[in-house]
Amino acid sequence: MQLQESQEKNPGSKIDQDKSTSDLTLGLSDNLFLKILEKLPQAPYPCSLVCKRWFRLHGLLRHSIKLKEWSFLESGQMTSRFPNLTDVDLTIACVPPPKNSAIFLTNQFLRIQLSPEVYDPFLIEKFILEQQLLPSSLDMGLKILAECCQGLQRLCVVDVRRPAFDQFRLFRKPVMNGVHEEIGKEASKVGLKQSTEEKKAGFPNTEIGLACIAKNCQMLQELELHHCTDESLSAISACHNLQILRLVGSIEEFYHFSFSDIGLTKLALNCKRLLKLELSGCDGSYDGIAAIGQCCFMLEELTLVNQDFDEGWIAALSYCSNLKTLRLENCKRIDTNPGPVEHLGFCPALERLQLVRCNLRDKVGFAALVLVCAAVKELEFQDCWGLEDEVFKLTINCRVRRLSLEGCSLLSTAGLETVLLGLKDLQRLRVVSCNNIKETEITPSLASLFTVLKEFKWRPDTKSLLAASIAGFEIGQKGRRYFKRA
Repeated sequence: MQLQESQEKNPGSKIDQDKSTSDLTLGLSDNLFLKILEKLPQAPYPCSLVCKRWFRLHGLLRHSIKLKEWSFLESGQMTSRFPNLTDVDLTIACVPPPKNSAIFLTNQFLRIQLSPEVYDPFLIEKFILEQQLLPSSLDMGLKILAECCQGLQRLCVVDVRRPAFDQFRLFRKPVMNGVHEEIGKEASKVGLKQSTEEKKAGFPNTEIGLACIAKNCQMLQELELHHCTDESLSAISACHNLQILRLVGSIEEFYHFSFSDIGLTKLALNCKRLLKLELSGCDGSYDGIAAIGQCCFMLEELTLVNQDFDEGWIAALSYCSNLKTLRLENCKRIDTNPGPVEHLGFCPALERLQLVRCNLRDKVGFAALVLVCAAVKELEFQDCWGLEDEVFKLTINCRVRRLSLEGCSLLSTAGLETVLLGLKDLQRLRVVSCNNIKETEITPSLASLFTVLKEFKWRPDTKSLLAASIAGFEIGQKGRRYFKRA
């Protein structure tokens, strides 16, 4: 009672008593304590708030970050707080969001927060142009990152250096009510402002930040680069250990940049360890793809998105001798003039061909693609335009073991049957949302083929009841052991 009364009269004595209590974790070394912290959950009670030592050690455990405020990097706080970062995503911070806005525009490449005044595709381009970082800020942040995080293995960044009034090509857009013309003038003003700021900051017109990343971060293995140009590829070509590379030039209704055979050739000559390569919005041709195939011997996966290659590029695929996966996405045309058949060649190691939202109405280009990919084992069509029966029959000579059809509304039951009966090695089949394929038109020969498949998924529409419509053919009897009940 007397002790309690004395503490109530003198509260400071209790605080002094708490300070004198020793911290039991002080006897543990940092390495041992880090192992303990690794086992603790990060939420809902973050251990970094306990004390300064826990705060410092907790920062050593963080290896990945998705930055939203560029000032956190440019001030040096990010690298001092998390010195062991190996995975850094800077795409959101490169286009700072406006204040007091909850409007987001997303696609498969990036996510941008817009202001309420932005409602038109060309206004979106203008908005990105005005909101993005100055090149001097980008270079400063990348230099800090390169010097402090030399163990970086993965990086996502937007190269904002290019003058927007040239690359956005707004002056080429048709004028409607004077809106596009006004945007072009504003883009010129912003581009001029960026050039002036660059000169004041003392940065020459080179890729300083990307060059520092390539020089200091020798362990960089994966890179995703937006606003990609030939100058950008020249800067990152010093990353000799790159294995996964994603290059985004132009995104429809977002921004318009491009890179050509010149940049692809520089990249191929220096980055010879590439395993996966994705090209989006590339203005290349036969020479660029051929250089990649001849120099990057280890390339196994190639993805082409929104490709606008010149005629004859398909023949260059034959140089990719170890290519296993080829994916074409959002391609408005394949190749209008692929050249003579005897010059096309083929990809001997190709195992998978994926066509997603592609226009297949050009039979000549699609036929050339099928010839080059004749050894393919897995063939996938997803939401492709123009996949009619005559076009689909071109795949009958492929060595397909797995076939996937999704969203192919023009393909009929007769066209499907013709190809399936011709594919002698077919083992797996997937048909989803192909409304023109009718179960009532399934023949006994096609039904008997279904019974010997190792994997079978049949949902051409929401009303499909295959087992009831072809009763008596014992479909699915061999597949019972693959679908065991839990």
